[in-house]
Amino acid sequence: MNEASAPITHRRVLKIAAPIVLSNATVPILGAVDTGVVGQMGQAAPIGAVGIGAVILSTIYWVFGFLRMGTTGLAAQARGAGDTAETGALLMRGLLLGTAAGLFFIITQVFVFAGAFALSPASPEVESLTRDYLQIRIWGAPATIALYAVTGWLIAVERTKGVFVLQIWMNGLNIILDLWFVLGLGWGVEGVATATLIAEWTGLALGLWLCADAFGGNQWRDWPRIFDAARLRRMMQVNGDIMVRSVLLTGAFTTFLFVGSDLGDVNLAANQVLLQFLEITAFALDGFAFSAEALVGGAVGAKDRHQVRRASIMASQWGVGGAVGLGLVFFVAGPALIDLMSTSPDVRIAGREFLFWAAIAPIIGVASWMFDGIYIGATWTRAMRNAMIQSVAIYIVALFILVPTLGNHGLWAALMVLNIARGITLGWRYPKLEAQVA
Repeated sequence: MNEASAPITHRRVLKIAAPIVLSNATVPILGAVDTGVVGQMGQAAPIGAVGIGAVILSTIYWVFGFLRMGTTGLAAQARGAGDTAETGALLMRGLLLGTAAGLFFIITQVFVFAGAFALSPASPEVESLTRDYLQIRIWGAPATIALYAVTGWLIAVERTKGVFVLQIWMNGLNIILDLWFVLGLGWGVEGVATATLIAEWTGLALGLWLCADAFGGNQWRDWPRIFDAARLRRMMQVNGDIMVRSVLLTGAFTTFLFVGSDLGDVNLAANQVLLQFLEITAFALDGFAFSAEALVGGAVGAKDRHQVRRASIMASQWGVGGAVGLGLVFFVAGPALIDLMSTSPDVRIAGREFLFWAAIAPIIGVASWMFDGIYIGATWTRAMRNAMIQSVAIYIVALFILVPTLGNHGLWAALMVLNIARGITLGWRYPKLEAQVA
């Protein structure tokens, strides 16, 4: 029996989701260590340089986040259809695209960095150190972007334990090398950059080993299939839709921050603290959304409408359970978490005033998170893109109506409207998605 057509059970959902949740939990640790080791140098400039450099590169690489999602949906469908050759070819297309994008950034780094500093100017000392950091880190661009395809492929074939191992290896090695290069050898900012560069390239090597099945036989070098025009167009269409959707979503959250900055420094700081709760929510619920991607994609590839519904319901049940649990934790532990993240009395008071919104956000937003996973698995990316366009338009109207009358409460209410609109616009289209599976 095709492994992808095995019965969809709660155990199978959790087998995919749990490693993702655990691997996501390691992400903030690395950032804290990077900051901590350069902080031991006793100067402010190195901390700022590492922070700015990391933000610049993560923003550049984020543009290619579609490669992870697009690879998952398409590869899961190929696997569900029993098309081993196409499953391997999809990984190769992703690797080639990621490598080409990385090489492009290496070649154009002078212009990329100049543009970044023009948008985010810093002191001469910080800018100089940031350039030292970037000039090392940029050589990891091909590996980092190609890893999006590797991660997407591993999720598609339900090997999320591999994703966990990959994350632990990269972050663990990075931390060890950080300590050695910076505290042991005194390399400073360049040591942090070098540690990350080594972690990126060794991570790609480990990732390719974890994807060894894709390189069995000759499917990985079946160039006529890999460069087939129709398949390439389909891949680009899926990835393009996801990129537009992601840009709109990021723009919505950026607008939230900009509007909040006009409501006073205390509200801005409180909002920044409470947004960390939403980041925790995203890390936790990603696992269940990824389960939906893999299982729905496999069911669509197998043309099994019943399994599409079963995968959607089962993954969503766990997502809702996780959202309710997080909401309760935020209600109960929220004040203590706010105090941990800020020592300012005014920010602590404001954080408690607006805590309600951060606590209900997981429950209100879970439908949009889960439908995103379902639509990515089904590669209904155009519908997902259109739903996001509609939702952001509703969000903008809500901002104009609610913020002038309710202030920061109105800003948070508008963000809830965005997530409600995303859930409704995607949910309204879902019956058509299910009906097209035959």
